[in-house]
Amino acid sequence: MAGPGDAAKEYVAGSAAGVAQVVVGHPFDTVKVKLQAHNTTAQGKVYKNAFHCTSRILFEEGIRGLYKGASSSFIGIAVESSLFFGTYSQAKQLLQGSYEVGRPHLQVIVPSAACSGALISCILTPTELTKCRMQVQGKDVIRGVRYSSPLDCAVKTLKSEGLRGIFRGGLATLFREAIGNAVFFCTYEYSRYWMHNYLDSPRFSGSSHFVLAKDIGIGVMSGGISGMAFWTATLPLDVAKTIIQTDPDPHLSRNPFRILSMVYRRAGMGGCYAGLGPTLARAFPANAAAIVAWEYSAKILGIKRG
Repeated sequence: MAGPGDAAKEYVAGSAAGVAQVVVGHPFDTVKVKLQAHNTTAQGKVYKNAFHCTSRILFEEGIRGLYKGASSSFIGIAVESSLFFGTYSQAKQLLQGSYEVGRPHLQVIVPSAACSGALISCILTPTELTKCRMQVQGKDVIRGVRYSSPLDCAVKTLKSEGLRGIFRGGLATLFREAIGNAVFFCTYEYSRYWMHNYLDSPRFSGSSHFVLAKDIGIGVMSGGISGMAFWTATLPLDVAKTIIQTDPDPHLSRNPFRILSMVYRRAGMGGCYAGLGPTLARAFPANAAAIVAWEYSAKILGIKRG
């Protein structure tokens, strides 16, 4: 297993990945959250589609409207990604044991990723609650409390709902992260392995320019595909989480499966996958940026990976 110096570097590289992910992906996430919160109510759809939602935000709130809640995302995702990538790398090394280094193994990847995902759900729950409540605000919202900033949102939530309120949606977040991150890293490790095997063959040039382009290309493709796999597998749980965290009814069930059953009755399978378009549109570039930032930060810091 790596020493404490390499372990610390893994956490720094993970933090860089989180910052890159927020910069690229937050506007898409704002659209997704608004679709999930406003298009699954008993009153019917507020937005026709993702483009309608985006145009309404830009017209009414400007570009800043797409980055609502971003400050909490920067803090939350930087810490979350640091723990996520760092814990995954450390757990993977711990479980590697006698397994062949350089080849992906499900027995190593799945528990490492699921454990890392479960850990970061504790951080993600309160940061995503403030982010989602900031994002659903707008001229479409005529009820509920108005928040001036993520901190204001957190303080008002603690005052009105207590500590339990700030962790509203925790079970849905736990399931989403444990399942989704197992899917994410399985897709990442195997796609990266197969692409390297193909492109490292003698038929391709070995020049330094080709190596750089190859590494960036593999990072972009493996990260983008993995992000899309994550959200395809877990979007219904994310819909349930958004509703639990943004619905003003304090007596609303916090069981994600009960919420999904309610959404299915109201809006069918389309309701369970509300926000799919902007989610997948965000997933590829945001996760591609995160993986490239993670891999290149690791190289700059001198971390060696198989």
